[in-house]
Amino acid sequence: MTSVAQPPARPGELTVLEVPVSDPLVEPLLRELGDEYSARYGGDAHGEMARYPDEEFTAPYGGVLLLLLEHGDPVAGGAFRRYDATTAELKRIWTHSAHRRRGLARRVVAELEREAGARGYRRVYLTTGPRQPEARGLYLATGYTPLFDTEADPETIGPLPFEKHLTAEAPTGKAAEL
Repeated sequence: MTSVAQPPARPGELTVLEVPVSDPLVEPLLRELGDEYSARYGGDAHGEMARYPDEEFTAPYGGVLLLLLEHGDPVAGGAFRRYDATTAELKRIWTHSAHRRRGLARRVVAELEREAGARGYRRVYLTTGPRQPEARGLYLATGYTPLFDTEADPETIGPLPFEKHLTAEAPTGKAAEL
């Protein structure tokens, strides 16, 4: 496990941790996402979780999996994989069922965008299911452009695609001083 450059957490603060999919801390994310997809779409959606090899969410393959920890416990997380040379594809955005309505998904998306930009990606792409209005709202509220007709019945569209172009930020700290 590697911690993404952050100072130690104070009580009540969140720590961002980069982990492999195989880390035991990821198990609640995978379990709850699979259960949620199965409840919304029927059948066993855990298979969808296995659609992409775990290594696609590691740095050597252009990806990452981040967890937000509170008191050492995972409360939210998400990942991206390489979509193409300039685009990261967000996957597996999750907030623990006991920690929803705290803005954690926004924090996960922001951390993933920051990390994607730091790794040279200039665009983020994602899809969400038509029966996930919370996710649709999250992406619209965080500046993503819908690549579908927002007036159409989501059930007639299938997966709802979004994109966001990342902007290059001015360096801060020691990098700005060099």
